Amino acid sequence: TGENGVLEPGASSRPLSLSDCLLKFLLFFSNLLFTVLGLVVLAVGLWGLINKESFAQEKIGQIATDPMLVFVALGLLLSTLCLSGCVGALRENCCLLRVFSAAVLVLVTAQTLVAIVAYTLQGQIEGYLRSGMLVAMARYQDDLDLRFITDEIQIGLQCCGADNYRDWEINMYYNCSAPGVLSCGVPATCCVDPLENGTVWNSQCGVGAQQLDEFSAQSVIFLGGCLGGMSRWIEQHAGLIGAVGIVLLGVQIVTLFITTRLLDNIQWSKATR
Repeated sequence: TGENGVLEPGASSRPLSLSDCLLKFLLFFSNLLFTVLGLVVLAVGLWGLINKESFAQEKIGQIATDPMLVFVALGLLLSTLCLSGCVGALRENCCLLRVFSAAVLVLVTAQTLVAIVAYTLQGQIEGYLRSGMLVAMARYQDDLDLRFITDEIQIGLQCCGADNYRDWEINMYYNCSAPGVLSCGVPATCCVDPLENGTVWNSQCGVGAQQLDEFSAQSVIFLGGCLGGMSRWIEQHAGLIGAVGIVLLGVQIVTLFITTRLLDNIQWSKATR
């Protein structure tokens, strides 16, 4: 600059300090890592949609309810957001850094509000979970994604149905008035021991289970519903869930602090040319 503090042609901006450079590259590499993660999630979602031919003309109307769409949306959001932070930090682009910091602030606020709402509306959330699981059970044979999710829940929590094993009456194939071998039965993932000799999966182990009384059925299938199993699992792991939530929220807050600090220093550096 000249004597009057006016920027002279060819003058360069004030270089960032060592600590600011460390913040810059920390923000760049962390966002680069999460950008790659977002792209992987996006690829998994697109692969799932393509593999199931969800874009086919006869299925395109149901794509809005496809669980793979969650992976696509999450991957797209994560990769786009983190890419803006990655490029903004590398290029010292104030516009991109402002967009990134604003998005992170919105996410932190949204997650905090969701946690508060979830805590205050526990009863209603349980009702939504029950309705969602009953819908998944009703569409169990027709939707591969819902079948996979239902099976994983029943295997993982050792449960059967939403409230109890008789909830499978809602499914047209397992209904006791339905024709076929599945009538009045439950899926094999409800069985206490679905493996024969520890090697072969017996897909017919739940046949006729709804016709049994509870005393007879308890040696064949799990009687308890998955909603109760979810509640018990959450109670047993409440500390871990809280710790993970706090850590994730803390990482986002630290990222927001680093971005704000870097942005302020870049603007100050440009102002003191």
